[in-house]
Amino acid sequence: MNRCVEPEWLDELPEADPRAIGSRRDLRRLNQWMGNASIMASALGSLPIDGKPWRMVEVGAGDGSFLSRVARRLGAGWQGTRATLLDRQNVIAEDAGLGFRKLGWEVEVVTRDVLEWCEETGPRLGTVVIANLFLHHFGRNQLEALLRGIARRSSFFVAVEPRRSLFSLAFSRLVGLIACNAVTRHDAPVSVRAGFCGNELSRLWPGTEGWVIREHSAGPFSHLFVARAKV
Repeated sequence: MNRCVEPEWLDELPEADPRAIGSRRDLRRLNQWMGNASIMASALGSLPIDGKPWRMVEVGAGDGSFLSRVARRLGAGWQGTRATLLDRQNVIAEDAGLGFRKLGWEVEVVTRDVLEWCEETGPRLGTVVIANLFLHHFGRNQLEALLRGIARRSSFFVAVEPRRSLFSLAFSRLVGLIACNAVTRHDAPVSVRAGFCGNELSRLWPGTEGWVIREHSAGPFSHLFVARAKV
């Protein structure tokens, strides 16, 4: 199955549209089915803490609920992490913000386009960038620009994306069975067809000689990419 990037309805809806609100709620449930928070936490768990909190940026953070669940799984050792939730829309859920505060994380919300953020200067060492179900929205040229920016601004990057496979596609067409709304029923197969397999992201990552990279399937429906700068 060749990769195909098409518009997703959720990206076109106003943030306060009831259909968008319902679809964001659906995405929480789908993330749980996919096990993405556990996959992300496991990848982040390989980082040394050494008493120094990391700076973390989630690109395409949505309502913040995903990183909130990841933070719970990472545990007390990550207390004091300074996290930035970056998205074009400010739709942070109240319970996500409360969850961060209980865990002792410092969180800021930045509302802007991720490609603009990539062009800015910022600290690289000690900065982790994560993405969940986000990279697949971009065609090749924009994706290359995004990955170049992330490589310039981070020393560790983790992405969990839809796995592009016939099995995932079949499941995506059944999300109505778990009460997903029309927006999610449309977007789920679109996301899978735009997803990744093999070493597609590794081939687009810039300057691979300076990085340790791994990329593979993870869980029943997900694709994992991890890049760590060599010391």
